Amino acid sequence: MVWSPLPDLRLYPDPIRIVEERTGGKSVEPIVVSGGKGRVSLENQEIIHLLWEPKVRIEAADARAAMAAVNSIARDSEYPMLVDMTTTESLSRQARSVFTIRCAASRIALLGTSPVDRILANWSLGVQNLPCPTRFFTSRTEAMKWLLA
Repeated sequence: MVWSPLPDLRLYPDPIRIVEERTGGKSVEPIVVSGGKGRVSLENQEIIHLLWEPKVRIEAADARAAMAAVNSIARDSEYPMLVDMTTTESLSRQARSVFTIRCAASRIALLGTSPVDRILANWSLGVQNLPCPTRFFTSRTEAMKWLLA
């Protein structure tokens, strides 16, 4: 498969639809991102939470799968999104490009704690065409305040 800067997110299965089919219409949260490197949930019907697994290396396919899960859980609505990237090991240039594509996030708070998290976030924030307001935080409380403002 050749990498494309404009992925067709329809190629990824709708995890909410799959869960609803398996549970008789009752959605279960969180959902696992295709590939198993992260989970997405809708907290209190007001914030999408994307949690990457520890030591994960995020590649373009992971980014596309995460975006598909975010769009699926949002169901044609937009929500602020908290991305917990604490202990993320790396983010490929191709994944960074995928994250410039608009998804169901109205604003994004990147949450990290280590110097590596800050470097990855700064590298991501260096993209000039971010699809929505995006900021890095080391405090979940401050990130949540900003998301809900």
